[in-house]
Amino acid sequence: MSEKHIQTMTGKVMSTKMQKTVIVEVVSLKQHPKYRKFIRTTKRYKAHCENPSIQEGQKVTIRAIRPMSREKRWAVVE
Repeated sequence: MSEKHIQTMTGKVMSTKMQKTVIVEVVSLKQHPKYRKFIRTTKRYKAHCENPSIQEGQKVTIRAIRPMSREKRWAVVE
């Protein structure tokens, strides 16, 4: 797979309580189909992280990887 087709997102670290895993909250804007108003939606992703120095509240970029567990399909990119 070429590098330009890998999905990436930017979000804020919400939890670092697990070993080598962080929870990243990504905020996106979606337009309502009927009223055309933009609605802010948030989604949380579990991301693999080897770096133990990442703190809660820090902005990070995550990218899609192969599934590492049932819910972990993202990795933190520095």
